[in-house]
Amino acid sequence: MPTPDDAAAAAASSVRHLFARRSLRVPGTRLGAIAYPAPTGPRNHWHYWWQAHYLDCLLDEHLRDPAGPALREARKLARGIWLRNGGRWRNSYYDDMAWLALALQRLDAIEGRRRPRRRVRVLGGALASAHTQDLGGGVFWNTTRNYKNTPSTAPAALFFARAGEQARAQDLLDWLRARLFDPATGLYLDGMKADGTADGTLERAIHTYNQGTVLGALVGVGGTENVGYAADLVEAIARRVADDGGALPLGSDGDAGLFTGILARYLALAASAPGIRAGAAATARSMLRATADRIWSGRSQVDTAALLFPPSQVVPAGLSAQLQAWMILEAERAFC
Repeated sequence: MPTPDDAAAAAASSVRHLFARRSLRVPGTRLGAIAYPAPTGPRNHWHYWWQAHYLDCLLDEHLRDPAGPALREARKLARGIWLRNGGRWRNSYYDDMAWLALALQRLDAIEGRRRPRRRVRVLGGALASAHTQDLGGGVFWNTTRNYKNTPSTAPAALFFARAGEQARAQDLLDWLRARLFDPATGLYLDGMKADGTADGTLERAIHTYNQGTVLGALVGVGGTENVGYAADLVEAIARRVADDGGALPLGSDGDAGLFTGILARYLALAASAPGIRAGAAATARSMLRATADRIWSGRSQVDTAALLFPPSQVVPAGLSAQLQAWMILEAERAFC
């Protein structure tokens, strides 16, 4: 079933209806419950980086519907994240901080701020501190500092590119290409563990979201070579990741529930990147369309006000997979 024009709006409304809550019950804040129905007591955990993507989704919604409530909700969510995180912005994982830095950086841009707010500067400083020459470069995954990986390095590169630090962003892209690019597949591997040697131990897992953030960084930094690499990566994703119908695999609940949504966000950016090969742009749009159609056709009605989307269509349903659906539908709506 083709995806209708109002599918992204339906996903946004459904997430808001099923998952949006006050943060610690404080007025003027928002936070996404990790599941619907929302767990209570000691099971009422939260996930910092899921909330960062919730914030990004609200900004996508605002760009689609500037007169709607999304920007107000985004501001409340930013306050809610800070409050739930103990009145601070940083945590122990640089990839988490990179996701929130990117979302807050977008919020600053939408608000027309000439100078980043303190929260963006704090998170940017944390990312800069994790960019060292250990293992030849890259960004550490967490404050233990024994693993450098694509999930932290690629979004950090995109953050620095958007902040105007082109040289640092390019250095991170060069490290990813030299250390974590797999020529056999054309895709990027997960990371490199410190083992006392200069090269470390390679972790060869391939995840959809890693391909997405590298795409975002390549087109964010720009230049003929980077945009050419981005086109190559789009085509490798189509060959190695998408199914025969061109649809991308949908992550399950838990952290993996966000993975393909993140890839979709940056496929959309790649599809509209100046100078990208026409064939790669068309391929990116085709994958977005096929994946959105699969999500929409597999939806189920929860009540008169909300839908659930694949892969989780039964309750309790996880926030991550529903954000994934929202991201994919916004990406398809914007660029297809």
